[in-house]
Amino acid sequence: MFGNSKDKLQAKYNKLMQESYDLSTVNRKKSDQKRAEAEEIGRQLDELDKQA
Repeated sequence: MFGNSKDKLQAKYNKLMQESYDLSTVNRKKSDQKRAEAEEIGRQLDELDKQA
């Protein structure tokens, strides 16, 4: 049950981190926003790991 949603969250986390990295030299504010979104998903992944 958790595998599929965890995989989707992990993919979203990876995508947001890549976008944050790509933006880091162009627009620091947007980069920070993407990083914050990724960190929130990271917390959700941690919660899923605790439940499993």
